[in-house]
Amino acid sequence: MSTVKGLVPILLVSDVPRCAAFFTDKLGFKTDFLYGEPVFYGAVSRDGVVIHMRHVDDPPFAAAAAKEEQLICASFSVTDVKALYEEFAARGVPFAHPLTVQPWGGTDFHVADPDGNVVSFVTYGV
Repeated sequence: MSTVKGLVPILLVSDVPRCAAFFTDKLGFKTDFLYGEPVFYGAVSRDGVVIHMRHVDDPPFAAAAAKEEQLICASFSVTDVKALYEEFAARGVPFAHPLTVQPWGGTDFHVADPDGNVVSFVTYGV
């Protein structure tokens, strides 16, 4: 019997190195790899959690996110969302949605990558 060990979201982006740099420089991730010549695939991680990115000429999810309120590509569960929000604010990260206590029981905020893909960071039960 096999066990599911995790999930790796894949952002569709127009420029993989630029997106990886955003995650490393602004969000404190590290680049795990960049692949291809030119680079068309890559991965970044923080605290053992990984997100991949793949080149596409016209990122379709980002276009949909621009039309929909709070359309999220990936959500990171964190232990202290307020501390992370303050860390990102100190780095000058522009927020797509501010730190908010949600009626469903979590507290979250959203960040958009350079292509407009929105990711959330959330602590449940805060």
